[in-house]
Amino acid sequence: MRFLILKKLARILFYCGIILLISLAIGITFTIGWRPFVGPKKRPLTDRHFEPTAERLQRGRVVAFLTGCHTCHTSHDWLQHGAPFIAGTELAGLELPIPLPGRIVSSNITPDPATGAGGWTDDQFARAIREGIGHDGRTLFPMMPYDEFRNMSDEDLAALVVYLRSVKPVRNPLPQTRVDFPVKYLIRNAPEPIYGPVPGPPPQNQIARGKYLVRLGCGCHTPSDKGQPIPGTMLAGGAVLKGPWGLATSANLTPDASGISYYTEATFITAVRTGYVGARKLNSIMPFGEFKELPDEELKAMYAYLRTIPPVRHHVDNSQPPTYCKICRQNHGGGDQN
Repeated sequence: MRFLILKKLARILFYCGIILLISLAIGITFTIGWRPFVGPKKRPLTDRHFEPTAERLQRGRVVAFLTGCHTCHTSHDWLQHGAPFIAGTELAGLELPIPLPGRIVSSNITPDPATGAGGWTDDQFARAIREGIGHDGRTLFPMMPYDEFRNMSDEDLAALVVYLRSVKPVRNPLPQTRVDFPVKYLIRNAPEPIYGPVPGPPPQNQIARGKYLVRLGCGCHTPSDKGQPIPGTMLAGGAVLKGPWGLATSANLTPDASGISYYTEATFITAVRTGYVGARKLNSIMPFGEFKELPDEELKAMYAYLRTIPPVRHHVDNSQPPTYCKICRQNHGGGDQN
């Protein structure tokens, strides 16, 4: 009798274990997915080569300033308005001086062969920029906005790589990035391979071109929650940015009265090039030090597109003390007015 009871109990435990494993598998499938365990999606590298031309070199410089390569890969003097580059550090990488889960280091992307990207192939560059897989196969921390850079056209990608190959090599040994548990595994969900061509916007369509440029250069102006954009808040501001520049929250760029509906084209261009809106000084985490390098036609296209997006009422005022905002779910100046 005792043997039969133990046998029945063992059978019950066995089936309970099976049910538990199935429930766990279903739970993982519909929550974090299996990528944290099996590794990120990545495509095999190719031998493609981006032919350097004068046109690509010129365009690549513009793309580098638009996409913020210098913002994260160059050391800045944050005590000065515009955060000018520290001499000798352009694109040489650094340990990012902001609160993050671990030690996040932006790579030395100068063509130095010992400590930089001198040994990287063109496709290793391409895969890192748009797909989030480093030259060494690791998952890049998503502060590198490869999810947005997926929209970078093939030609702009080629131009950017050509430009990065042309800058002065800087020998700058850096520590390795260390992402804390569990984030080091969760970010494996972020990379997505690109297998097909990525065209640019029609050159004659100013609004489409502006949308393309804003997508590449203004990602900080859409608030997110747990890494995902908050629905209905596209470009409405609310990203809280804390670092050696102080504490700032990205502005509402929509044409709502709480956004930049009062901006003229001239006001917009002056703001993104000088960091001033009238007498009001913008925080230097806004990369106007880099955006001043963008041509007039690029900035005009960005402004034209911003006038067409849906207005979102979201009051953000960095001159006020931080309070909770129910729209972006952050604490920022003027948050209690939403």
